[in-house]
Amino acid sequence: MPESKTSSAPDRPFHVVVLAGGIGSRFWPVSTPTRPKQLLPLLGPSPLIRETVDRVLPAFARERIRILTGKKLAGPTLAALPGFVSGHLMVEPRAKGTAPVLAWAAHSLAQSDPRAVMISLHADHHIAPAEAFRALLLGLAERAQSEDRLFTVGAIPNRPETGYGYIRAAERLPGEPEVRSVERFVEKPDRATAERYVADGYLWNTGIFVWRAEFLLEQVRRHTPEVAERLPLLDAGDVDAFFRQVPTLNIDPGVLERSESVAVAPATFAWDDVGTWDALGRMRARDDSGNVAIGDVQLVESSDCVAWADDGPVVMFGVSDLLVVRASGITFVTPRDRAPELKAMLDRLPARLREPE
Repeated sequence: MPESKTSSAPDRPFHVVVLAGGIGSRFWPVSTPTRPKQLLPLLGPSPLIRETVDRVLPAFARERIRILTGKKLAGPTLAALPGFVSGHLMVEPRAKGTAPVLAWAAHSLAQSDPRAVMISLHADHHIAPAEAFRALLLGLAERAQSEDRLFTVGAIPNRPETGYGYIRAAERLPGEPEVRSVERFVEKPDRATAERYVADGYLWNTGIFVWRAEFLLEQVRRHTPEVAERLPLLDAGDVDAFFRQVPTLNIDPGVLERSESVAVAPATFAWDDVGTWDALGRMRARDDSGNVAIGDVQLVESSDCVAWADDGPVVMFGVSDLLVVRASGITFVTPRDRAPELKAMLDRLPARLREPE
């Protein structure tokens, strides 16, 4: 699919919103409430939020990009995005999950332009090649202008991942790019179930969405009364009251799993979620022994390790499959396969360690 140069022309009202309000506790002790993972250079020299924006900028106009984030992160987010100003931010008064914040973003876009097509991205994804990613988004945005569907993107799995949701796609629907109806969404499975899903052709649920803003609001009104009942507050301009009263709810169970108008586009690019420290072992360059080392790290007779050194050297000798992180005055060591359990481990630590400065 040829890639368009820009979507800024008046007849192509394509808007990008980036979800960037999370804490990213699974990257403790580097990630903190004031410097969460989207502001960290986890995959390269730039923070994840900048990589996300740079990935879409060649095809989508800067003035039509909005970053959805929290109050404490507004300043650091702008500092990570040269050329962006406060008008590029939508600051949610409190975190209530993705359903309320995306409904708010859709309401804001629809008020300014009833034709607005909204592309929703997360700030912590690894995607390559970027050209294929942009081309698919543009193709879906063009479809969304005339089709009453909620489009999502499903990645083709390359392993039985237990930390992701899955989508079972059904028949192909007419038109380009390729999209299929959705038979069902399933949440994070155990290992055996994940292996079966991969064998049966399920797709990973990437959380990348494309839809007309007005159509999302229509689906919210039809299927999500717990959010729809508070939409009049947005009509009245009372964003604080909306977020104060709306329950915490994510978009997948709140809207997509209830709607009959969802379609999934198989990804034409490689996708992965930068969800845990172990992800760096898949996405960063490795040495001849399979190690990933960031910062002042010395690895001797060690293999398949991930090491991060922020505030002092790390030396590893004669070990394998370990994660070692030195940051914020804390040294964290765990087997790599236990990295996804970090969030649960944090609950067992004293507060002075859970939230280092």
